[in-house]
Amino acid sequence: MNTLFVIEPNYPEGFSYIPDFINSNEEKKLLEEISKTELHHFNFHGFKANRKVASFGYDYSFDNGNLTKGKEFPVAFDFLIQKVSLYLAEDSVHFAELLITEYAPGTVINWHRDAPPFDIIAGISLMGNCTFRLRPQDKEKQGRSSIISFTVQQRSLYIIRGPARTSWQHSIAPVKGTRYSITLRTLKGNV
Repeated sequence: MNTLFVIEPNYPEGFSYIPDFINSNEEKKLLEEISKTELHHFNFHGFKANRKVASFGYDYSFDNGNLTKGKEFPVAFDFLIQKVSLYLAEDSVHFAELLITEYAPGTVINWHRDAPPFDIIAGISLMGNCTFRLRPQDKEKQGRSSIISFTVQQRSLYIIRGPARTSWQHSIAPVKGTRYSITLRTLKGNV
């Protein structure tokens, strides 16, 4: 059905999507900082993924399930952390991880829920759009009609918490061009 207005998907409880969360100057500043950051291939259970990352704050090991304290958050990202904190009405000290991810063209992220020790997930998309998908965690509720698919636009913010965090999985379809994201996560028990 064609309409004059974009119809927002019916997101699960606890999922929020905010287009144009940052402006082009803020995006440029973030991309400049990312260009100075050493990124390495993400390893998942011995598999080298087609994306590069840099993690600050707490690191979660998928190999042994341990959470360890890593490098301090770079000061250059303070303005973004404060902006997300204000939006969430959450104290910025509750953010325990800042993850920078570079997605090369064709990179996909398969269905998953984020690592168990983390609670609120806030993702900011930079330099490109992606197709973001949500589906129920419960296999009996999964099917083509249960998938919510939508475009996460450049400079937007998405939030995953509550039932969207505990009862839903998410994935990203193959990206068309190079894309970056900054993911902020709180630890469980901080809210």
